Amino acid sequence: MPWTFGRRRPTTYLLGDAVDPYPAQAPESVRGRALRITEIGEPVLHTPARTVERFSTPELARLVDDLFATMDVAQGVGLAAPQVGVDLRVFVYDVTDDRGDRHVGHVVNPELTVDTSAELVTEDEGCLSVPGAYEPLARREAATVRGVDLHGGPVELHGTGFLARAFIHECQHLDGTLYWDHLSSELQQDALRQRDAERADVLATRREIAIELGKRPADYPAAPAGGR
Repeated sequence: MPWTFGRRRPTTYLLGDAVDPYPAQAPESVRGRALRITEIGEPVLHTPARTVERFSTPELARLVDDLFATMDVAQGVGLAAPQVGVDLRVFVYDVTDDRGDRHVGHVVNPELTVDTSAELVTEDEGCLSVPGAYEPLARREAATVRGVDLHGGPVELHGTGFLARAFIHECQHLDGTLYWDHLSSELQQDALRQRDAERADVLATRREIAIELGKRPADYPAAPAGGR
């Protein structure tokens, strides 16, 4: 359908720069492997990640590829390295913002600045490491992330609304903090109840999507590996 007068065509931003065209599946995702996503209670999720000190390495490139592929298989909008069991300060994202624009990329050694003057908005939030659970959580409406790419080049990203929420969520993963940690004890228990009810179906869907994308599905234990 052609765009009619007055309608704004969505834009895709790769590491903050507009790109056109851009494939529906990021090239990193095509190359990457679908890994098991770590679950709440596993130590790597609750420990601050290490700073990346070496850039332009095959290992770092493979990590970024695998994060993208794993995120896509899990139908996520962001994924941090500890969520695939790697304690390094790296996250990837593929987010459609409130205007319909797509934001894609990765950040190494991110530093987060939350705009404390921005509106505090409560929305349902979930986490791929707590599969199937969603709870209301207040977040600021604006945030900035500064870091580097896998080659050490500077990256600076600004987000508002849902994009800001995604940046905050992923950066906090690298500090060992999950969205679950911000919840009241009552909501924490409700999240775990949701997880217990939904986990099997969520993991089955991940397996189906991995096969559809030509990936080897990740193996998950019958019960959450984190023990919660």
